[in-house]
Formats: sequence, C-alpha cells, structure tokens
Amino acid sequence: MRPPPGTTGPVPLPMPKFAAAARSALADTGLRRNLRGGIAAAREREAAAAAELGGWDDLREAGRAIRDAALLDLDAHLEELERAVTEAGGTVHWAADAAEACEIVTGLVRAAGADEVVKASSATTREIGLTAALARAGVTARETALADLAVQLGDDEPSHLLSPALHRDRAEIRELFRRTMPAAGPDLTDDPAGLAAAVRVHLRERFLRARVAVTGANFLVAETGTLVVLESEGNARMCLTLPGTLISVAGIDKVVPTWADMEVFLQLLPRSSSGDRMTPYVATSTGVTAGDGPRAFHLVLLDNGRTRALADEVGRTALRCIRCSACMNVCPVYERAGGRAYGPVYPGPIGAILTPQLRGVDSAADASLPYASTLCGACADVCPVKIDIPDVLVHLRGTVVESRRRRPVPPPELMLMRGLAWTMGDPRRYETALRRGTRWARLLSRGGRIRRLPGLLGKWTEARDLPAPPSESFRAWWTRRRP
Repeated sequence: MRPPPGTTGPVPLPMPKFAAAARSALADTGLRRNLRGGIAAAREREAAAAAELGGWDDLREAGRAIRDAALLDLDAHLEELERAVTEAGGTVHWAADAAEACEIVTGLVRAAGADEVVKASSATTREIGLTAALARAGVTARETALADLAVQLGDDEPSHLLSPALHRDRAEIRELFRRTMPAAGPDLTDDPAGLAAAVRVHLRERFLRARVAVTGANFLVAETGTLVVLESEGNARMCLTLPGTLISVAGIDKVVPTWADMEVFLQLLPRSSSGDRMTPYVATSTGVTAGDGPRAFHLVLLDNGRTRALADEVGRTALRCIRCSACMNVCPVYERAGGRAYGPVYPGPIGAILTPQLRGVDSAADASLPYASTLCGACADVCPVKIDIPDVLVHLRGTVVESRRRRPVPPPELMLMRGLAWTMGDPRRYETALRRGTRWARLLSRGGRIRRLPGLLGKWTEARDLPAPPSESFRAWWTRRRP
C-alpha cells in the first residue's frame, strides 16, 4: 500500500547547483506564467498597502532597530522567554540541530499516544524535515493550510514562503483535489470558495480527532512567553486550540523582547506579505489554561546554524527576517526560476543568504546560492526590516571563495585564477601569453566574433559572444608608436 502523499518517499538526492536546478523552471512556460501573474499581483498589493502609511520608512526603521536589539541580546531574551513559558505551564526544549529537534518532537508525539498530527504551515518544520522524520516513526503529519495541503497531496515542493503552491494554477489544484480528496466530488470547480470549502470538509474530521498539533511561530514574545501566529485561513488557530497537546517549533531568532514590539510587526508583516492592513487571523497562545485550549504545551527552540550566523557581523542581518516574502515578489531571478531551485525550504533572495549561513557553503548547491542574484537591490528596497541583501550576498561570495582556498585539491576556477596571477606577475610571461592567446582566439573567431570558447571558458559564451581580439595589442601599438 502506498503511504499518504508527502509523508515518505525516496531519500532526497543532493540538490544540484542553482543554475542547473533552475533550467527546468526556465523551460516550463506554464510555471513561468503562473509565477509572473501571482508575483505581479502580490507586488501591486504590497506597494499599495505600504503607500497608505505616510511613515512607512520610519516603521521599517523601527522594525530594523527592534530586530537588531533582540539579536544582540538574544541570550538574555531566550532565558526570559524560557522562564515566562515555564511559569505559564509550558515546557521549553532546546534543539541544537534538525536531528535533535525531530527527535524531541517525535518523542513528544509518541508520549501523547498519537499516530497522526495536524500541522500548521511552518518553514521551520520544513527546514528540519519534520514530516519525513515523523513518517519514519509511523506518524502521519497532515498539513492544514490550503496551499501546503496542495503541495503535500501532490508530492510537490513549496515554491514560495507565503504561497507554497504559487507555481500551480487553480485548475491544477482542482484536479489534484478531485484525485486525492474523495469528499471533494467530481463536480468540484476551480472557484476559490469551492476549493476552500472542499478543504474544510476534508480537514474537519482530522481536526476533531487530532490529539497533537504541530505549529511554527511568527514571533515569540519574551516578556510573556507568548506564541504569535499570523495566518489567513484559521487553520493555525484550530491547531492552537483543539488538540490536547500543542508542539511549536521555532527558531531562536523569532524572539521579540516585549508586547509593545508587536505593534510594529503587526503593521509591517501583513503589508509586506499579503498587502493587507492586518492579517485576518492573529492567534496568540500563552502556556496552558485549565479548561481552555491544549492541556500540554511544548516549545522547541531551534538553533540549527543560527548562532553561527549570529557570530557573523555582516551575515547576522539575515536573522532579522520576519518571513514576509516581499523580496521574492520583486526579484527578477526568482520570478523566472521559481522557488524550488533554491532548495526545499527558503526560496528567493532571503533563501540565497539564509540557507548558506544555516547550512554552510561546503556543498556545491549551498555555495551556488549567493550567486543566484543580479545584485539589483530591489529586495533591499522593499524589505520591511531593511536587510541589505545584496551586501550580504557579496559577503557570502567572499566566504565561498575563501572556503575553496582551503580545499586539498583546488577547484578548476581557482587553479585558473592562480595560473593567471602567475602569468600576469611577470611582464615577459604576460606578453608571451598575450601573443599566443591572441593567435588562438583569432583562429576561433568567425566574422569577428567568438561564439564558443573551450573548456571552463565556455561558460562565458553560453549566453553571449566574445569579440575577437585585434591583431595588434595596445602594448605593441604603444611600443611601435613611441618616438
């Protein structure tokens, strides 16, 4: 019997480099059409919502200042958060990495005697691979947000932080629901209201029978130990209130010091993510209250590379991120390549700077992400907490280069650059190489253009022609013309 979609499957292969992973998306005209339409609409809504506030830039500056202050004193705020959660009847667990976080959650689910959990949308649980880890333990995780459910039922990968199924149109989602949700019926249309109604019917029984819910968190308020979740469908609120055991997995970077800080973020996040003045559902949960909500609350605080990023004075600004997705909606690279080329968790410009810091740059895929950008700066212009993403990208490119220098066998690019440095370090070597190189380049040219260079140099001519060099170099011309 085949397991439920999205719960198990083959062991994922290592991600290819960004350029290789993006090729299939660039060739998929339907995908590009869906992305272009969805992103353009989101971009317009967000711009209009930001323009409504006369002091939008001042609000962004306030958000930046709060996030920076929280990160600089993160240890103190985390201790305060743990104390507040414990006093409110909750339990705090600390996870150094993804494996430890999955082990903690799996143990808590088993202790509750559950073989199924309902799950609210969470990039952090995707980051640690929780659904697959639970499946290996015999526990089925049911996504409850419409877009995440569509991704799960289709054995797909999310392509956007806010709208994981952005790469699918309504007709595709209707056909998917008709195949995988018997209660939807054959007469299901692609009307959004009809799709939402079918999902409600599909999930109602699962909500009512669930013993355990797993959520993420948009923010963690240190002074009160409060979990804050923003959403638009109400499914996360059901997860927070109906099951007897609530498990929330959140990165240590989600902490804000006080309730007063939420005044800023409850204005910034909706306008930058969905173009709304306020998110339809703002759910808050503090500990355990007798006779109301879950009987047990567990907060799993995840590091998984965040303290390493925090130690980087330039890179730590990525931890300001409030997961709004505004940077994706203005990025020309993301609009054409989609989200899956960035990996399974954090797509777009924020993924290009966050993933390499959380995972390191040892793999070819992670090392390629800082280069997945034109450095146009549009992402920095719209970021609600003023992350200078291009600056971090350039910084991480330097990190990638330095990591390659330490390899026992240098990569071909580094060997080439070392050879060039040796050649150009001596005038005679340089002039000899210039003469021979010019001769060979002119042999490769046709009509004054070189359309294909050999070997590694061929990357340059994949997208452009190279002008053939002149028969006489400037140095030779200058020597000949001097009196």
